[in-house]
Amino acid sequence: MMTNKMEDNRRFELYIHIPFCVKKCNYCDFLSGVYGPSDQSDYISALIRELEYQSLRVHGTVSSIYIGGGTPSWIKPDHIVEIMQTVKEYYNVDPLAEITIEANPGTIIEEAANTYRSVGINRISVGLQSANNDELELLGRVHTFEKFLNTYEILRKAGFDNINVDIMTGLPLQNPGKLLHTLESVTELRPEHISCYALIVEEGTPFYERYHDDDVRQKNGEKTYLLPNEDQAYELTKRAQNFLVSKGYNRYEISNYARFGKGCVHNIGYWKRTPYLGVGIGAASLIPPGYLSIEPEDPEETGGMGLEWRTSNERYIYDYIEDTLHYNEITSQAAFTDIPTIDTATQLTRKAAMEEFMFLGLRMTEGVSRSDFKKYFGTSIERIYEVPIKKLEREGLLEEHGDHLLLNDRGLDISNYCMSLFLMD
Repeated sequence: MMTNKMEDNRRFELYIHIPFCVKKCNYCDFLSGVYGPSDQSDYISALIRELEYQSLRVHGTVSSIYIGGGTPSWIKPDHIVEIMQTVKEYYNVDPLAEITIEANPGTIIEEAANTYRSVGINRISVGLQSANNDELELLGRVHTFEKFLNTYEILRKAGFDNINVDIMTGLPLQNPGKLLHTLESVTELRPEHISCYALIVEEGTPFYERYHDDDVRQKNGEKTYLLPNEDQAYELTKRAQNFLVSKGYNRYEISNYARFGKGCVHNIGYWKRTPYLGVGIGAASLIPPGYLSIEPEDPEETGGMGLEWRTSNERYIYDYIEDTLHYNEITSQAAFTDIPTIDTATQLTRKAAMEEFMFLGLRMTEGVSRSDFKKYFGTSIERIYEVPIKKLEREGLLEEHGDHLLLNDRGLDISNYCMSLFLMD
């Protein structure tokens, strides 16, 4: 298959989904599961086929790469090498691109860490969740805190100088003392980035079966039995925020903290609506028409920006593998609906793009840029959103800082309410 690799000032991000895990965690609703070596090999081959095919359709320079899952560190390092070699062969990757791989403690040995470094991976995100082994067992994690420490040491020894650690608040029976132990244990290691997420009880998970009634009580402000109540959950989140800031971590997004210059480039791209291509089962893409081999017929005008396509891939792994075998039957100019691995494809309306600009951008503490809004949509942000902007300013939830509109701490605490005001009827 010929490649379309060339220098290009159009920039997009690349997401690669690896759906394999040692064991499904009790709270997890991600598109992942336990599969054997044969299925893993077949999937990686399919992933390579999709990468090759999409390189003929989507044009530009890859500004960041994120290998997520699942647990990408669970598969053989040779598979990661094969993926990265394909990307470098078929895509123009910025030499300074941030390249991240997700990992779980205990799934990386020294040889694997060195292999990741050798193929250009320069950032790693480690799913710790808690430094308390009883909480890890409750979550269904397969590691202990001691295994995490060993993994962290391996990564530092291999030369990784950009590490993220995931932790969680609002766990069943979690109290301030347990959370403080996790926060202290993690920050003592001085990772460059910390993601601190509040537990969400997702339907279809073991946690949903176990804690759903408590979750409803929590959301209704009622007494809970195992989960922290609403006030306790809020207190735990605020304690984590204040502690991390006190240790030199800048809160740059609702749940993300980083040392200076170490914010996650790839995720910032999502929040700023940078174009991105997703490959693998369930992977989503946001691609403007100007990045495609095929242009849409009569796209609506949106100021300086053509209407983007949002697509998502087939979610069932065996269908996905089979579908990639049929790429040779279609051209790179095929419509999205004719591509076998794509499950849904929608061209965003101007209204939907504006809504996304607001509710994604307001997740960041720097907020949204007036000049960027006008550049994208050809009109001022106040002309479209004068009513919600004034309402949130009156309520003391939104502030103006130069070119930016941003939610303050109170606004971020109730961000769902604030962002909902920017959805146009």
